[in-house]
Amino acid sequence: MLSPELINEARIGQGLEISSKKRLLETLAELLANDHPRLSTENVFERLLERERLGSTGLGHGVALPHARIKEVSQVIGAFVQTTRGVDYDAADGEPVDLAFALLVPETATEEHLQLLAYLAGRFSESATRSQLRDADSPAAILDLLKAT
Repeated sequence: MLSPELINEARIGQGLEISSKKRLLETLAELLANDHPRLSTENVFERLLERERLGSTGLGHGVALPHARIKEVSQVIGAFVQTTRGVDYDAADGEPVDLAFALLVPETATEEHLQLLAYLAGRFSESATRSQLRDADSPAAILDLLKAT
């Protein structure tokens, strides 16, 4: 179960027209920064991009889990984007990404964020979950799906 501190409606983008991986990461950075007083979109975007340079966070099946460590947060926060069509994301399976869940974790985070990444990867590996997220027609509906156990 995902906590209200981790994800909320203000950090969910639904039915967005996004045409590139860069723009997808920028959108996630905006959602994360707009809802947090100590974050800037530019800094968050740079951290996500730095992590992406180490290797694609595309999981396959149209899902990506971009994530980064950042000193400005004291607890893990997330944002989610559902796009109207997939974008080229350099995922291992070559499939375009239309569902992305971004995480920012404190620089001092240890096992907690790895467990959260594993949990999310497991959730997104379920075809029924992916299908329901793609069909969701509002941020509230997406949030309900993400918080379902």
